[in-house]
Amino acid sequence: MSAFWLSDEQQAIRDSVARVCADFDADYWRRTDDTGDFPEAFVAAMAAGGWLGTAMPVELGGAGLGLTEAAIMMQAVAESGAGFSGASAMHLNIFGPMPIAKFGSAALKASAIPRLISGEDKICIGITEPDSGLDTTSLTTRAVRTDHGYVISGRKVWTTMAQRANKILIIARTTPKDQVKKATEGLSLFYTDFDRSKISATVIPKMGRKAVESNSVFIDNLEVPEGDLIGEEGRGFYYLLEGLNPERVLFGAEAVGLGRAALAKATTYAKERIVFGRPIGQNQGVAHPLARSWAELEAANLMAFKAAALYDAGRDCGAEANAAKYLGGEAGFNACEAAVLAHGGMGYAKEYDVERYFREVMIARIAPISREMVLNYIAERVLGLPKSY
Repeated sequence: MSAFWLSDEQQAIRDSVARVCADFDADYWRRTDDTGDFPEAFVAAMAAGGWLGTAMPVELGGAGLGLTEAAIMMQAVAESGAGFSGASAMHLNIFGPMPIAKFGSAALKASAIPRLISGEDKICIGITEPDSGLDTTSLTTRAVRTDHGYVISGRKVWTTMAQRANKILIIARTTPKDQVKKATEGLSLFYTDFDRSKISATVIPKMGRKAVESNSVFIDNLEVPEGDLIGEEGRGFYYLLEGLNPERVLFGAEAVGLGRAALAKATTYAKERIVFGRPIGQNQGVAHPLARSWAELEAANLMAFKAAALYDAGRDCGAEANAAKYLGGEAGFNACEAAVLAHGGMGYAKEYDVERYFREVMIARIAPISREMVLNYIAERVLGLPKSY
């Protein structure tokens, strides 16, 4: 799985992250999957190495590296066997705070970013709502101005790590939708305390990644100081866009990493499992799906790093970022499915890990945007076809 295009410095990042991950073996990740215990030791080790601040500005305590380096790091985490249990445990720290770093006041940046990099503060992000889904402009959470700031009330869903967070990055409507010229206006972004006397979070039981919980969140008259507003009131949707393309690239790269982990497990098993006097990998019915998975993963990987390179160069990467998420999710899924099938009945057994990979890889097909919305974007923005929704 040679990363031949990496510079010496980038290869050093990959190798360093892999060394940290090597201390957390398959048994560790099986336990987190079984118990639902958050991988505290793993995140602490990554924080100690400064990896949570990979993409954050140097002046705020980060490494000041680009999306390319962040994707290398997150892919190495997933590929180590940590999968999305490991990647998602730190995913929000990588580009989630970027709106704060780019548009927050000097005071907000200085108080927020270093504490997130060190792991002292834990963040969750409240965007998706039960009734609006991907239609962010139709969210109904309201932020009403007061003499001292704002009061926020509403609901969010699929909010990752709300059980552990002491901070929340949340978008809410400050001007009713029928009072703005464009639906994308009138939304404001806040970074504030997760006040559990005003916010309740209920875990959503789900298919995989049990150790990194998702929640339904209810906000009832949460008081937010004016200084916790990011940038200008009403510009929150545009600030969020700063993190959307990087998030899609990271999901694509992580899905490729998980697919590679599954492929490695399946290849080893196909060499060692003897049936009818020969290794099952000698049979084309086993070998060809694995070979096809390799090709798909490598192609998806190239798109992910093309998108990352465009982003780092300050160029438009919307189509490539969306395609990277789509292709990574599909290639990762196909590789994990092929790995389960190559193991036969043992592919259904937890001890071989591929069943966990298969459950977790579904995340990249669904989040942070559906496959169908990716194809809508490409059809409209790249091919010039009429908008379908």
